[in-house]
Amino acid sequence: MSLNYAKSLEAAIKYVEQLRSKGVKYLAVSRETLANLSSGPRKVNSEPQRTQSPSLTPVTSKAPPEANPVNPAPSASSSLFASEAPAKPIDAAAKAAAITDLRDRALVCQKCPHLVRSRKNVVFGVGDINSPLMFIGEAPGADEDIQGEPFVGKAGQLLTRIIQTMGFSRDTAYIANVLKCRPDTPGQTSGNRKPTLEEMKTCLPYLLAQIDLIKPKVIVALGATAMEGIFGRAVAITRERGRFQSFRDTPVMPTYHPSYLLRNQALSVKREVWEDMLQVLEKLNRPISDKQRSYFLKGT
Repeated sequence: MSLNYAKSLEAAIKYVEQLRSKGVKYLAVSRETLANLSSGPRKVNSEPQRTQSPSLTPVTSKAPPEANPVNPAPSASSSLFASEAPAKPIDAAAKAAAITDLRDRALVCQKCPHLVRSRKNVVFGVGDINSPLMFIGEAPGADEDIQGEPFVGKAGQLLTRIIQTMGFSRDTAYIANVLKCRPDTPGQTSGNRKPTLEEMKTCLPYLLAQIDLIKPKVIVALGATAMEGIFGRAVAITRERGRFQSFRDTPVMPTYHPSYLLRNQALSVKREVWEDMLQVLEKLNRPISDKQRSYFLKGT
């Protein structure tokens, strides 16, 4: 075994073990990669160029876990994030089975004991798993916790109207949250709280797997907390909204959370969100009517 190959194998094993310790069970590996792994190290040029370290112990006692191309799972490393290449497409039946398996695992997740104790339902996600458009919020609220579905309260009803005005529906888009459980509110009888960064990091692999399986053409991030959960950094949504960013090779449009629109009824704010959605429609190459372009303008 060559020195470079052994080092690469050691690094790969270490990386896989780190993923396993964070709860990742499956990795997407192409057939070509599997074939290369099975064939072992390649011989390079002539014999004199091969090197062997006498002090290096070949890694033969461990092997990477069996890969499952139907069940891609994300990296949960620091910045977790855009450096990971999306998995290759899979057929419709395998995709549906993978989403079902992912949902089943999320529904029994015990990673955050304090959230497990207080939750009524895990809120996984709803909509078309083949949709080109995905909306991501921060976390379920009280209504979502009761019904087990994201965005069903007043903010959710407003989001539904936005989606419909874009020419989609809740059945033809996909809606999810970074955090799948409602943040607990000890000592409170009502209200919600912002999820912590640690809670979102713990839950993020479920969302990353959803993104990798659904493969939306555009993601809409609803609010600063959703952006923080996705990108792993603090975000000033007033500065970043309206400008596409890239996450795992997918365009992400940051915009205001619908709850902000409920608090701020200014026509100018509504127009800002709608201009963000017009950019999303253009990115999706969807037709935009004159009526759609004129929403929330003065006198219309």
